[in-house]
Amino acid sequence: MPNGKTPLLRLLILLALFVASVPAAPAVAASANYSFSTEELIDGFMKTVFGLEYRAWSWQPYLVKKYTGTVSFYVHNEARKNRKPVIHQFIRQLNSQIHGLSTRVTRDPDEANFHVHVVDRDQYEDVVRRDVYGDHRADVPGRCLVRVVSDGKGISRSTAVIVSDEGDFLFRRCLVEELLQGLGPMNDDAELAHSVFNDRSRHSRFTTFDKFLLNMLYHPRIKPGMTQDQVAVLLPAIVREVRRYVH
Repeated sequence: MPNGKTPLLRLLILLALFVASVPAAPAVAASANYSFSTEELIDGFMKTVFGLEYRAWSWQPYLVKKYTGTVSFYVHNEARKNRKPVIHQFIRQLNSQIHGLSTRVTRDPDEANFHVHVVDRDQYEDVVRRDVYGDHRADVPGRCLVRVVSDGKGISRSTAVIVSDEGDFLFRRCLVEELLQGLGPMNDDAELAHSVFNDRSRHSRFTTFDKFLLNMLYHPRIKPGMTQDQVAVLLPAIVREVRRYVH
């Protein structure tokens, strides 16, 4: 891991993964008609943006991580079933669902800063070792995962691996959770009942609660490298602004 002159210039390499067992059926999102308090939203932001469910390297995960420019996605469909249309649609929808975020799908993998690998289960370990770790001997955790490379200037690269052939629920759950976590909110918390950032929840869609969190994160006043104390004084006003366009 390269060293810089200050901690904020050192690379932060983080890994988030989905490890829970697959429920029998997806739950209907309970947050659709629920009014979240400012305190709930700030608590959810702090729990997901600061911290990490799985730490691959130990350098300061407790700082804001986000993209500052356009996120260019490339989807590597290595599974038998072609999942590209569904993934491309989800990526394009993020532009209208998250203010302050710009996403696009590129046809050239060299132009991408967010790579999504879609695999069947029997390919999962090999693809993670090759394309995420670059180490053919590495242990491979989780049912799906995302790796983020970040520093004080923001996220420079994300790589997600999603399993296609273990049912549509697991595929959709992994798609939503890993792509959203790859944008910055890397931590899971079992107390977040209305969020996909909770391995015990049964959500498989971009919930209203999570739309609040991502819109708070991509608000222009939130900067990469900010600490919890720096963010805390800004969030009440940011929540009031975000309520105008997240419903």
